[in-house]
Amino acid sequence: MAIMITDECINCGACEPECPNTAIYEGGMEWTWGGGTALTEVEIDGGDVIPGDAPQPPISDEFYYIVSDKCTECMGFHEEPQCAAVCPVDCCVDDPDYRETEEELLAKKDWLHQEAS
Repeated sequence: MAIMITDECINCGACEPECPNTAIYEGGMEWTWGGGTALTEVEIDGGDVIPGDAPQPPISDEFYYIVSDKCTECMGFHEEPQCAAVCPVDCCVDDPDYRETEEELLAKKDWLHQEAS
């Protein structure tokens, strides 16, 4: 499953630089698929292809947020999700809406970084 940031976030920013996929963004900031990944373009729902550097709307305007489709729980990089490890208020928690197996998370990592399995 992906990690999410709860509304208990104090906006300290400790989590953002720890993410190996650049899946964490400050509230109100646009995000991109290509940021922190090797993706130059992405096929989105409906079959449209967008550039990897195309700005996407913020998921939260108030708190830091995690783009679930970029979160791999640090699989293949670290033993545990680094955002949760550094969060001083323990607001980086499992997202019950995004359940993924270890194999799915590793496949996502490979896709994000364009690595051969």
